[in-house]
Amino acid sequence: MEKATFAAGCFWGIEARFREIPGVISTSVGYTGGKMTNPTYKEVCTGLTGHAEAVEVIYDENLVSYDELLQHFWNMHDPTTLNRQGLDIGTQYRSIIFYHSDEQRKKAFDSKKKLENSKKFKRSIVTEIKPISDYYKAEDYHQQYYVKNKKGLFI
Repeated sequence: MEKATFAAGCFWGIEARFREIPGVISTSVGYTGGKMTNPTYKEVCTGLTGHAEAVEVIYDENLVSYDELLQHFWNMHDPTTLNRQGLDIGTQYRSIIFYHSDEQRKKAFDSKKKLENSKKFKRSIVTEIKPISDYYKAEDYHQQYYVKNKKGLFI
C-alpha cells in the first residue's frame, strides 16, 4: 500500500471522489501544511494555523498508479483559483499536492508542467507542491462526511 495526500478545497467532496476510484483502499480527511500542533476544525477555519484541508489516500499501486491519482486530482477541482474552491474561500482551501517521496515529487511537478503546457486553463495554475508535513486527522464527524450525510451530497 502507498500513501498520497492532496488538498483541493473542502475535504468532504474531495474525499468522496477519491473513495470512488478503484484501487483506493481508504481515505481520511485532515489538516496539514500548517504551523500549529493538532489543530481543530474551528482553528483551521480561522486561516491562522496555515493548514489546508487535505485528504490522505491509501492506495494499492497494483490497481491505481500515483500518476492516475494525480490526473483525478487535477480533474476534480480548479487549480487556477488561489485560496478558494467555489464558495469556499480561505487559505485552508488552497490547492496543494503533498508528496511523500522524491518519486512523488517528480511526478507531481511533471504532471503540473504537462497540464500547464496543455493550455487547458486560461489562467495560471496556482497549485503548490510541497513535502508532507505533520498530518492531523480531522474530527470524526468530518470522516466520510457524504457517506454519513446523504442529504448533503452534491458532487
